[in-house]
Amino acid sequence: MRNLLAIAALLLCATAQALTADQAQEIAVGEGDARIAALHGAVAKPDEKTVAFIQALSEDAVKLVAGKPVIVNGDKALDPVSGMAMALPEGAEDVMNNNRMHGELDNALAALKLLSPDDSVRRAAIKTLQGHVDESGLALLDKAFAQEPVAELKDQIGLLRAAALLSSPDKAKRLQAASLLGQSAQAATKTLLVERLQVETEGDVKAALQFSLSKVESRLAWGDRLGAIFSGISLGSILLLVALGLAITYGLMGVINMAHGELMMIGAYATYVVQGLFQKYLPGAFDWYLLASVPVAFMASALVGAALERSVIRFLYGRPLETLLATWGISLVLMQAVRSLFGAQNVGVENPSWMSGGVQLMGNLSLPYNRLVIVGFALFVLGAVSFLIGKTRLGLFVRGVTQNRAIASCMGVNTARIDTYAFALGSGIAGLAGCALSQVGNVGPDLGQGYIVDAFMVVVLGGVGQLAGTVYAALGLGILNKFLEGWTGAVLAKIAVLIFIIVFIQKRPQGIFAVKGREA
Repeated sequence: MRNLLAIAALLLCATAQALTADQAQEIAVGEGDARIAALHGAVAKPDEKTVAFIQALSEDAVKLVAGKPVIVNGDKALDPVSGMAMALPEGAEDVMNNNRMHGELDNALAALKLLSPDDSVRRAAIKTLQGHVDESGLALLDKAFAQEPVAELKDQIGLLRAAALLSSPDKAKRLQAASLLGQSAQAATKTLLVERLQVETEGDVKAALQFSLSKVESRLAWGDRLGAIFSGISLGSILLLVALGLAITYGLMGVINMAHGELMMIGAYATYVVQGLFQKYLPGAFDWYLLASVPVAFMASALVGAALERSVIRFLYGRPLETLLATWGISLVLMQAVRSLFGAQNVGVENPSWMSGGVQLMGNLSLPYNRLVIVGFALFVLGAVSFLIGKTRLGLFVRGVTQNRAIASCMGVNTARIDTYAFALGSGIAGLAGCALSQVGNVGPDLGQGYIVDAFMVVVLGGVGQLAGTVYAALGLGILNKFLEGWTGAVLAKIAVLIFIIVFIQKRPQGIFAVKGREA
């Protein structure tokens, strides 16, 4: 409403036709077509009172008193033309607005926002109006086009003008509009061209529409391809986060941990708990809760992992079948514990405001901020793990113990402690994966079940114990899966990826990157 008042103030400085009692009556009362025609006429030359009246109609805040429309403000009634206040009588009738009328009112308000001084308001108005303009709104579009200072938005308003001209009875205008719309990359433009093709009778105009439609479809196809690539990278980054922990516990330590998904779940619930604490005690700093959740999620999962290794896993090294069965049983215990503490239903984890929205690259290609942050976070975690394993004393001990436990023990390495540290590290990374997953999906007791199989496939395909192979496998499987989904659907895509992995492992059992030389 504040934006509309600013627009109204601008309109007062321009030549405008004041709202009349007859106009207000025609917009509020009568048949739908007549009301819409009156609305279009008022929007063409709006003033402050016109804007306020349309806004009130959109909010269902207009009633009829003795057959005349008034704006309801609490227990008062305001005359939309004079602005005089009066008591609202009990017999006032509601103005009935059906869905079509509400849509026209919303479009009218969006068209008025094209005159806003705020760039973001004008950008949102353009997006709302795509596919919903006709020649009746041409006057306001011309005014917005003439005064638009931002070149990008000016081009988009120009496309809106072309879409409005597409319904013109003038053949030359329709030809001009068809040519201009070929420059668009909006899905709404494609729909508009298809609808116009169905009713167009002039052959040369139809040819121009068809040519523009093919150009728009080509741009949209590129947007779809790039969107599939980004979705694949996004999925791959999530698989990478999930698989990094397994690359340590399974790839380096040889432990088949079927509770890895539940360690992710613990990290996600730790994020949920931190969110609740911020909402209750630090509501003003809520946007920073996710940064506080990262170390909490890591420590929560790492502590559970350390306890799991000390109490169960250390007795089962070298016995993969027993380890698999034991950790599977522990996963069931952890899921039931979470159900008892938080309930069986999913819990809501909100994105901070700085992760809301996205970058609009093309008409049908938007990169959400939460996905971009997760991709960056996955790369950060990968770099940290690579540095820790390859460049630190702890990493040296982990590699020494996994390569030759007896020699490492003879050199003075406390192998039992290193086992615990390594398993806690892999578990903590699983907690980070859960923290990231909480920002893009539901958090529930079954969170980890949907990723554990894919994570094992990533580790095996990349090469056991090879971080570089884990990266290639995660991103490759993510992109492959998203492209196949577009052709075959989600279920068949999963089956096709599984078949591909089976065939690949048959041909190359050591994975993408095989261990060579002394490390083997």
